[in-house]
Amino acid sequence: MHAEMDSLQQSEQLPARDRLKEVALLFLRLGFTAFGGPAAHISLMEDWVITRRKWLDRQHFLDLISAINFIPGPNSTELAITLGGVRAGLPGLIVAGVCFIGPAMLIILPIAAMYMMYGQRDFMQPLFHSANTAVLAVVVVALWRFAKTGITSTFALAVAIGAMSMEFVFLRWLPKIAPEVPVLICSALAGFLRSRWQDWRKQTSTTVLTIAPLFIVMTEPDLWRMAGIFLKIGGTLFGSGYVLMSYLQSDFLDTHHWLTQRELLDALVVGQFTPGPVLTTATFVGFVIGYGRLGGGLFGGIVGGILATIAIFLPSFVFTALFRKAFDRMRANVHWRAALNGMNAAVVSLITVTALRWAGMVIQKPTDIVIGLLSLTVLLLTSINATWIVVTACLIGVLVR
Repeated sequence: MHAEMDSLQQSEQLPARDRLKEVALLFLRLGFTAFGGPAAHISLMEDWVITRRKWLDRQHFLDLISAINFIPGPNSTELAITLGGVRAGLPGLIVAGVCFIGPAMLIILPIAAMYMMYGQRDFMQPLFHSANTAVLAVVVVALWRFAKTGITSTFALAVAIGAMSMEFVFLRWLPKIAPEVPVLICSALAGFLRSRWQDWRKQTSTTVLTIAPLFIVMTEPDLWRMAGIFLKIGGTLFGSGYVLMSYLQSDFLDTHHWLTQRELLDALVVGQFTPGPVLTTATFVGFVIGYGRLGGGLFGGIVGGILATIAIFLPSFVFTALFRKAFDRMRANVHWRAALNGMNAAVVSLITVTALRWAGMVIQKPTDIVIGLLSLTVLLLTSINATWIVVTACLIGVLVR
């Protein structure tokens, strides 16, 4: 214990410039090498910032993970941003986020360009189709883990069922309205009100749960409308990046028809097998929309990809900077925790509905069932990185086409 405290004290005595350099180099490295989902990213950060670099102790690290759940946005990315802030203040916060997100964007942009120029041709489709099947297995495993965490009581189960029913109502009778935001707000409000009721307070509560996403209403040009949608997603997405699937389906396919079903599924594949945050799927989507749907060609695609990336991650920087000093108080507040529990149950429902719709489109022949079951089995029984599952599925798809 004393050795650990001495290491922490020595680490804290470095000049500010050296700390900022440390932050930049570490998160640039992670940005290029952190394959897998949010859990893998968090594990890598824990190894580097606690075991190797001694930036903070394990309890502080765990407290940050818990507190970050209270703000919208991708958790692992916000953890990276927060750790940069802990180590090097506001400049470290910005540098950590940019260095963690930037490499994935730079990798995805050329992949998206190749995809738009060559990837939609028939000889490439077996590769992407098999990858889609494997990613579906990854989503099912993530869904199972979220369910174990989010559905911990009869009330949570009721919220999840209600959220799923509400989403189906939106899909059936209100197809032009994205259901994610109202579903999350209602679920959070249910958890919050139940918590207040359990306090046996008979007076009317004046506390109102507010979620303050950054909404931008833009009509022209369509590229800026797209950025506004990504800004909304970044400002209202709670839980894992896997919830992004539901948003993309609702906003870009069901409502605006800017993507085809094939492009949406392929975007999710690229976001899964490239390093860095899962939400850099937005880079691919922005490129595809800017390149094809908005007629901008290669330049329009690059602008669209960069704009989409900035828009979806900007709220994470803003929320993390605003709330990083209030994290401990938020964690200790029983009503905030109850609201979060309600949203966690709704997240399970959102992913379930999207996974069911995805399965209906991806599973087309016996080979798809085999690849999906094998991927699911390996993911459940081993600790292998999901990236290798997707890559193997791609190879199988090419061999059996």
